[in-house]
Amino acid sequence: MNLTLEALHLVLPGGHRALAGMLLDVSRGERIAVIGPSGAGKTSLLRVLGTALRPSSGKLAISGVDPWSLPAGALRHLRSRIGLIHQAPPLPPRQRLVTAVLAGRLGAWGFVKGLASLAYPADIDGARAALARLDLADRLFDRCDRLSGGQLQRVGVARVLYQKPDLLLADEPVSSLDPQLADQTVGELHREARARGVTLVASLHAVDLALKWFPRVVGLRDGAVAFDRPPVRVTDAMLRDLYATETPVIPVQGVEPLQRPEPGPRATRRGAPPLCR
Repeated sequence: MNLTLEALHLVLPGGHRALAGMLLDVSRGERIAVIGPSGAGKTSLLRVLGTALRPSSGKLAISGVDPWSLPAGALRHLRSRIGLIHQAPPLPPRQRLVTAVLAGRLGAWGFVKGLASLAYPADIDGARAALARLDLADRLFDRCDRLSGGQLQRVGVARVLYQKPDLLLADEPVSSLDPQLADQTVGELHREARARGVTLVASLHAVDLALKWFPRVVGLRDGAVAFDRPPVRVTDAMLRDLYATETPVIPVQGVEPLQRPEPGPRATRRGAPPLCR
């Protein structure tokens, strides 16, 4: 899916402006990391892209179509093609992992097959394979309330991997993971998007993961795009400026210095806008 946001504003109940004149153009198959301080609008942006929130004004187009102009049935179908990984996955405590993962296909299966799968899981092997990618295959029949917060995050990732959406959205998907598991999990998202040619937009607190895995990094501040560049053109000065209101230290997942990919023939994205001041 390709995405277009033009002069998009989002005002939340209570009057808080979460997005302010957002401008963003995403081609099908692009992999984009969204970074920025708390309150910058990262979660709001992903919820707008996932059609969970309707913009207050401006333009949103998903594959050339305004989702809010669609009839109810067509909007439901569009949503079934979008996978959103939550920072805290909404998993019922008593639900078993196999059922939680298979829930990723409920939008495609329909009511009857989905209901039957609650009684007897419809695709045990598929659920096991998705969990194996996150090193959780041995917990297939465990209940969610027996897992740690980090394990639950990985179950949420496995569910969306099993869903195989055309648009993959991830909201701080590794915030509860240690550096090694965080790197592995973001790598799985990257490989899934690249292998199937689908669009991936992930908000990340850890700048080092964004610079390592994503060909395009978008910095948000106060609900607007502060910069939109390939990682080789994101400087430490830009990052310090982006996070200046939150912390004097650039937030990273690991302990290594920030690493950027070596410049190559595709390192500079054609038409990437300069740093916004």
